[in-house]
Amino acid sequence: MSRYIPNTHTDIQEMLEKIGVSSIEDLFVDIPKEVRVNGNLDLPEPMWEAQLLAHMEGLADKNETIKQNTCFLGAGAYDHHIPSVVGHIVSRSEFYTSYTPYQPEVSQGTLQAMFEYQTMICELTGMHAANASMYDGATALAEAAKMACTVKSKDRILISKAVHPQSRKVLETYARFNGIDVVEFGYRDGQVAMDEVEQMLSEDTAAVIVQMPNFFGIVEELDELGELIHKKGALFIVSVDPISLSLLKPPAEYGADIVVGEGQSLGNPLNFGGPYVGFFATTKKLTRRMPGRIIGETMDEDGRRGYVLTLQTREQHIRREKATSNICSNQSLNALTAAVYMAVMGKEGLSEVGDLCLQKAHYAYDKLLQLDGVEPMFNAPFFKEFVVKVDRPVSELNRHLLSSDIIGGYDLGRDYPELEGGWLVAVTEKRTKEEIDMLAEKVGELL
Repeated sequence: MSRYIPNTHTDIQEMLEKIGVSSIEDLFVDIPKEVRVNGNLDLPEPMWEAQLLAHMEGLADKNETIKQNTCFLGAGAYDHHIPSVVGHIVSRSEFYTSYTPYQPEVSQGTLQAMFEYQTMICELTGMHAANASMYDGATALAEAAKMACTVKSKDRILISKAVHPQSRKVLETYARFNGIDVVEFGYRDGQVAMDEVEQMLSEDTAAVIVQMPNFFGIVEELDELGELIHKKGALFIVSVDPISLSLLKPPAEYGADIVVGEGQSLGNPLNFGGPYVGFFATTKKLTRRMPGRIIGETMDEDGRRGYVLTLQTREQHIRREKATSNICSNQSLNALTAAVYMAVMGKEGLSEVGDLCLQKAHYAYDKLLQLDGVEPMFNAPFFKEFVVKVDRPVSELNRHLLSSDIIGGYDLGRDYPELEGGWLVAVTEKRTKEEIDMLAEKVGELL
């Protein structure tokens, strides 16, 4: 028995008798004996605290991180600068330990923080309302598709192949168990193939999904697409990079009905892939169909400002069959981190970050194209990521760079066989001219 479970032998026997079995082993009869662990686990002998810390630090040192390496890898997770004040604020105990407020109006601080987060997401996207966060960008996108099918009473979704491959995989999983038909349309020179969309759009289409900038880092032209989608009576769902919205016009201006995205760029560390935070915003008309929860501002009977859970359409709060989503929690701490980051940076700070990403990415692009063996993959405009075609295997190139403490770009051939040799490079505001020049030099060495 585990020493951490304070049940006596008498307690255990009473529980076993109550459920009608004679021993604990009887609870595991469905597990084949050949896969059960016999004896103790193969673990080292116990260590005293200092030894254990040294051992764990030794294991951790085997990881390659952005502390030791210069990172040019993006593909959905980005090495942006995080002001130190962000960590100081979100590490305060009243924030760090906050969770779902089951008596929400008592938790005014938590509600206000989430209200501020929602407000800033609305300002970024231009939408009417945002919820108090989702698990991550991929699940936010899938929930948006599910919501669109419910709103339109249709079960067909069109999605661009230039949407993040992992987001499309998550959508496939949602679709399989919700009776949704997902159809992908292609790209031309890295951008949405408008003629394909026009051909595929039909009266039974619930929504069309695109990414902006898309997975290739390319800025899409979406005004015409939005008009086309609405003429067919479908909803327009856009997955956006929040940093890009400091420079590009908000999705509301080109007709988006639902805006989702990954909020990791907003002050959240890379964290070896998570936890991250998804944001979700929509129009006034669709607000009540949004998954998750919405914090609202009100007045109490004495005229003082207060905050409430205005909508809470998840299955823990209402009947499961009435819930808009069965997502059972939000990412409060990650959403708070995003709110603190946006508040610290302000409009000017965010615009400066976006501009630095744009300028440095184009400098790196031009620098790489000067090398023999590197050529453009697309000719469309891009924001902070771009694709070049290299004449050596991307995996070999990345191994060469890592030997010089540089984390190289993403191998597009993994997800797009037709783009074999495509190298997706991300350049954030953290990258210096010297680091970009070193990247070009090391690529040139191999090519």
